[in-house]
Amino acid sequence: MNDGQRLLEVNNLRKHFPIQHGLLRREIGRIRAVDDVSFYIGESETLGLVGESGCGKTTTARCILRAVDPTSGEILFRSEDGSTVDVATAPRAQMRSLRHEMQMIFQDPFSSLNPRMTLMDIVGEPLVISGYPRSEREDRVAELLRVVGLRPEFMRRFPHAFSGGQRQRIGIARALALNPRLIVADEPVSALDVSVQAQVLNLMMDLQSELGLTYLFVAHDLSVVKHISDRIAVMYVGKLVEMAPTDALFATPRHPYTAALLSSVPDPDPRTVRERVVLQGEVANPANPPAGCYFNPRCEYATDICRSETPQLREIAPNHFAACHRADELALAGVV
Repeated sequence: MNDGQRLLEVNNLRKHFPIQHGLLRREIGRIRAVDDVSFYIGESETLGLVGESGCGKTTTARCILRAVDPTSGEILFRSEDGSTVDVATAPRAQMRSLRHEMQMIFQDPFSSLNPRMTLMDIVGEPLVISGYPRSEREDRVAELLRVVGLRPEFMRRFPHAFSGGQRQRIGIARALALNPRLIVADEPVSALDVSVQAQVLNLMMDLQSELGLTYLFVAHDLSVVKHISDRIAVMYVGKLVEMAPTDALFATPRHPYTAALLSSVPDPDPRTVRERVVLQGEVANPANPPAGCYFNPRCEYATDICRSETPQLREIAPNHFAACHRADELALAGVV
């Protein structure tokens, strides 16, 4: 993919949170929540960002939208007018004008909606902030509710009157209010029942094809990510360890951590016998990570170089990147 087709490019992104101690709040260390992460997302593409809880997925997503300020790195976004903006360093005034192009769908549909606001107020709030004419606001909210599969007459109701799946549709309608180009979805179906998950995922895919949306889809459920993503990036303790097209990553993982994640994906056929990779030990402490590869204490393939040198994310096969010293020689089991 050439640079002209990239909507978002993240280069060497870092977000470190200070650890403070004592009455004077003296800094005694740092938590490396996101530690030198680089990836890109093409226009109208879905990139799935996966990993265990606490690996830095949500922090990465929030840095991209400047909900939190990154410590360092570049977040290059190609704006509507064709110019490229570094979101990481853009002044607040410029970020305000970018907000309509970048929106977020939150994880919990219950806590992300104000219980004291009607659907008209919730979905219409971005329109109010952007100066949308009052006379046109109700028609726009009605249109958005239809788009996500809800009846326009619901706009006078409050969130408590809706199920979890319906609430997430309301959240999606709010995210679409200003016609964004990039949507960051932070585990948007993890709080929903499985049957409702499928409905919301299919809705998101339909909206993508109709509106030309680009998604950064954050999740920990690989079967969900496989369903919706064009490419998948895998994170471990703040670092990107593998990135590849979805089919290639599932069939031929090149990092031992990815192979371990894939082995935990349930198979719908009960007759299928698959060897489960059980990782030993604990996840590395992001405030005090091990030397070399952060995964080396839990990796059965680790050698001396893994314990001393940090592997770089490099291209192992066309468009398939892995941060593993032994990626060229390992034959890891995938999932068909």
